[in-house]
Amino acid sequence: MLPKHSKGLLSLSIAAALSLSGLAVTTTTAQADAFTDALTGGKAKMDVRLRYEDVQDDGMAKDADLLTVRTRLGYQTGSFMDFDAYVEMENTTALGDDNDANTGNIANGNANATYSVIADPEGTELNRYWLGYNGLADTVVRVGRQRIKYDNDRFIGNVGWRQNEQTYDSLTVVNKSLQDTTISYAYLTEVNGIFGQNADMDSHLINVGYNGLGFGKLTGYGYFLEYDEANKNNVNTHRTLGLRFNGGTEVGSGVKLLYTAEYAQQDDRKDNPSNIDLDYKLAKLGVNVAGFTIMAGYEALEGDGTTGFSTPLATLHGQNGWADMFLATPANGLEDRSLAISTKVAGIKLKAVYHDYEAEDSNMNYGDELNLVAVKKFGKNYTVLVKYASFDVDSDWKTAARDDKDKLWLQAGFKF
Repeated sequence: MLPKHSKGLLSLSIAAALSLSGLAVTTTTAQADAFTDALTGGKAKMDVRLRYEDVQDDGMAKDADLLTVRTRLGYQTGSFMDFDAYVEMENTTALGDDNDANTGNIANGNANATYSVIADPEGTELNRYWLGYNGLADTVVRVGRQRIKYDNDRFIGNVGWRQNEQTYDSLTVVNKSLQDTTISYAYLTEVNGIFGQNADMDSHLINVGYNGLGFGKLTGYGYFLEYDEANKNNVNTHRTLGLRFNGGTEVGSGVKLLYTAEYAQQDDRKDNPSNIDLDYKLAKLGVNVAGFTIMAGYEALEGDGTTGFSTPLATLHGQNGWADMFLATPANGLEDRSLAISTKVAGIKLKAVYHDYEAEDSNMNYGDELNLVAVKKFGKNYTVLVKYASFDVDSDWKTAARDDKDKLWLQAGFKF
């Protein structure tokens, strides 16, 4: 049974589609033919991803491993009277025994707490469905279940690394009528998480990017999150206001300077029981030279000893290390100092990242981490990947359940 907000968005989508259909049938034959052409002349999409994940966690009784295949089948219609639509099914299936991993303790997960978490539970779902309207100048409007990604997914993302992605029941508007400016707005009624769980909400997202400076993109954003009382996620009911600048400049023959700076402030709103007043800071500086990209970074998420800066809708895996030790910011905050080096050899993308983690408001060390990845594309449709993460916990932070962790992924993908 769909939650009431989802029902509202789905009903609106269906009603609009039916009225569009009725209009075509009751006007002229030419319009009816055009409607049929839009339905049948669209584009089918397929995305298959086979993945093996192995987790060796010294804090768990047993090592975990899991082989899964994720299949998405989608269809996007052509345009009729400036309307179009998209629908996509998604299935994740474990090949072999899925009891050698904890695929989560909510919704579709097996809650096998003996093993470390591999967050790819089995399941089949309607992953995306939306109705779009393109009849306004330089504007795209969509209503339904959608993928939403802003900037580097630090605050709003689809958790695309996991087999079951995160989607949103939402109304979105993207406007590009101002020169070099993209204005994005989203109203969210439900977030559909990676474990198959759903959370009702009444949230507003605003993201405005300006790309006319020539040496970088300036983005301002406001994310106003409000979870339903029934979901008991009140701690994540908050307001985040921020400013981000990201770009690069040629400084010599074959040398490009890269830089990113970002600041955000977060406080509680509505019925959040916490008294939140927390800051987020990001600074990166790097260089692209001789086929190598070298980037040094500093990221700080403030904590007040009770609550850490929260990004519940982010793609967290790509932020503070691939071992996923910081999916929630510790109460004492987090400082992440990193150094990344990437290049391409024989068509293979190679990247290495080193992280050093400390508490933001104390002298506690959390540990350090090494990340390695190699990606190779074959034509436009095939990709293979090998990825590794190794987290070494510091004695200051070590507990019986929090210890050294190593992860290995082998992956192959096909899409069209």
